[in-house]
Amino acid sequence: MTADKEVMEAIRKMLKEREAVRIPNPGGTYRHASVLIPLTVEEGVCNLILTKRTDTVEHHKGQISFPGGRVDDGDGSLEVTALREAEEEIGLHRDDVQMLGRIDDALTIVSNFIIHPFVAMIPPHYPFRLSEAEVERIIRVPLALFFTSMRDDYSFEFEGISIKTPALVYGQDVIWGATARIMKNFVSIFDGKLPLKQTEK
Repeated sequence: MTADKEVMEAIRKMLKEREAVRIPNPGGTYRHASVLIPLTVEEGVCNLILTKRTDTVEHHKGQISFPGGRVDDGDGSLEVTALREAEEEIGLHRDDVQMLGRIDDALTIVSNFIIHPFVAMIPPHYPFRLSEAEVERIIRVPLALFFTSMRDDYSFEFEGISIKTPALVYGQDVIWGATARIMKNFVSIFDGKLPLKQTEK
């Protein structure tokens, strides 16, 4: 079995066997958003695809995030939202996405969204087309680094505020906030259970 098939099948099997934790929303306190956690195996290394947001988007300006966004009334399902947003933001066609399952919901602290994350496998070296208004660039991060190099209590300044958050420092980029919390949950689910090739930063 090839590396991508091994990783894909391991994730699919585990997510099928567990129930994702759902965050209740009594009284409609929170808005809903869905994100895609796109994985791709390139040269034998499983990478996570993330986006660096522009400074012109409405929420989380300039931050590193998953492709995704707010649920629209016409989407039909949370999964459809993640696929639609990924296509709009990075040109990832839904027919090229193999959905593997969902992990636990997460909350954004400032913007009051419940985030519904869906894990997916996509083809290697995908010809992304970025939305100039929303995405500054694509970031490929070896998935193994989240298992070996995540910090639980990273301190830094953001917009004049001192913040402590789970984080992964990757080159000049800091993956923090809701994105890091979702990946921390991903690690807790799959730690020691995926056939990941270790790689240098």
